Amino acid sequence: MKKYIIQGGVPLRGEITVPGAKNAATKELVACLLADDVVTLENVPDIGDVEVTMEMLKSLGAKVKYTNGTAVVDARKLKTSKVVEAQHRKNRIPILLLGPLLHRFGKATIPALGGCLIGARPVNFHLQALEKMGVEISCTKDGYTAKAKIMKGAVIDLPFPSVGATENIMLAAVMAQGTTIIKNAAVEPEIVDLASMLQAMGAIINLEVNRTWVIQGVSSLKGTTHRVIPDRIVAASFLTAGALTGGDVFVKDARQIDLLAFLNAMRKADIPFKILKDGIRVTAPKKIKPIVLETDVHPGFMTDWQQPFVLALTQAEGVSIVHETVYEDRFGYTKALQEMGANIQLHCECLGGKTCRYAGKGYRHSAIVVGPTPLKSAKIEIPDLRAGFSYIIAALIADGESTITGVGHIERGYEDVIGRLKSLGAKIEVK
Repeated sequence: MKKYIIQGGVPLRGEITVPGAKNAATKELVACLLADDVVTLENVPDIGDVEVTMEMLKSLGAKVKYTNGTAVVDARKLKTSKVVEAQHRKNRIPILLLGPLLHRFGKATIPALGGCLIGARPVNFHLQALEKMGVEISCTKDGYTAKAKIMKGAVIDLPFPSVGATENIMLAAVMAQGTTIIKNAAVEPEIVDLASMLQAMGAIINLEVNRTWVIQGVSSLKGTTHRVIPDRIVAASFLTAGALTGGDVFVKDARQIDLLAFLNAMRKADIPFKILKDGIRVTAPKKIKPIVLETDVHPGFMTDWQQPFVLALTQAEGVSIVHETVYEDRFGYTKALQEMGANIQLHCECLGGKTCRYAGKGYRHSAIVVGPTPLKSAKIEIPDLRAGFSYIIAALIADGESTITGVGHIERGYEDVIGRLKSLGAKIEVK
């Protein structure tokens, strides 16, 4: 199995460019199935999840060409409404195929879902919403089968602003009969980008006050050319790496508007950064202040920023508190950091902020981080995508040589991560 050998103690210096957002590109590839002509997506990252998604589209009969960050998708002649087993449990994209396939075939069959093990991540919000729109769904241990002659608009009030459920309803609603209203919806930048693409294809879609999407169904959608927004998770990851290694890194195409909550946390922690016209520059902090941090849905502090920032707080001078409110089981990665010397304690209570939906349920979803603690080298196995980059940063600042395995997780979501790090001066070997 492939592994990374990382030598710690080297400051990162230089410039990297943020690639397109994984969480936008994969969903926009799915949206191509709705078009009655060719769709061109630009700035598509060359990562594992994109490759798997394109293979799914090909297995359905779509023609997909990918060259130098541009994907051209022709889905006019799909052959089947069944997602094949080859994509089984590789990511969570299949659930989003239900709406487009129902519009094309009146039926759809998808396998059970995969992805990172960061909590239960149920799909009941997805299924309940589609059923309100007139879809009949049956579940088995192997997956889901859906049928609908016609999907109709509905008023859907989500119990939680789920990103995936909002995207799923959106993809179904743009060609449903009538108007769909999604209340308490997710409004992440990647969803706004998906909505922009759908509007360019001919959809009537609007974001209104109080997290509400209003979508008026249309009879058909056309092809378009759309550029995927930069990945705010990758941007935050490299900003953290630059600061913690004592370096000086310019992250080109990092967009301030997408990183407001992250940059606020950096400022509270006294990690210096500068907003430039085409990106963000971070430099080494004199010392890092402890802070209280709470993850939330957008526009709050993103749950995918939590792992690298927890690592940053292990180097802060004092006691920090991190309260995870989006996923109930997202601190599993901290065990490896503890073995490297970090002082992190997990608790079931909602610490340092508001009471969340996991209160009293026995989930260790709050962390007390005491710093600063020097980190020692270790052999680490990556458990999930976002923990993977925090392990890389930990190895970069640790004393000695670390070995990281399970690197397939990180390559699902970070384009040419080794090449980018090496261009900044990191000492990394791939074996």
